[in-house]
Amino acid sequence: MSNTLPFGTGDASYQAAGGIDGLRRLVDDFYRLMDELPEAADLRRLHPDSLEQSRDKLACFLSGWLGGPKLFSEKYGSISIPSFHAQWPVDESLSSAWLGCMERAIAQQPFSPEFAEYLLSQLKVPAHRVVQASRARHG
Repeated sequence: MSNTLPFGTGDASYQAAGGIDGLRRLVDDFYRLMDELPEAADLRRLHPDSLEQSRDKLACFLSGWLGGPKLFSEKYGSISIPSFHAQWPVDESLSSAWLGCMERAIAQQPFSPEFAEYLLSQLKVPAHRVVQASRARHG
């Protein structure tokens, strides 16, 4: 029997992801897949040519979101993921492309199967909320 905290408790998820280094590897793989996969081309076009800042922002956000250091707010200030992304018309296909890239990136990490499944299920929540917020703004 393990004495580790369940995912979502304290920094258990952050630790399961390998800390900030593990999250940076995940994010690097995520954006590499976004560049490479034809089904992510529309999603990629919404991003700047250079993904350097996008990479840093996502890794910093995931750090705090998974119970680790709140690097995003320290560096960039506060953010509401749904309302920030609602400036673009994000529909189900873009959300699915994002989740597809993330699912593949997660599969490339040395995460436990339990954590990989947990992380993907947790990421579906904000992905769905972004679509809802965008729909509310763009009709």
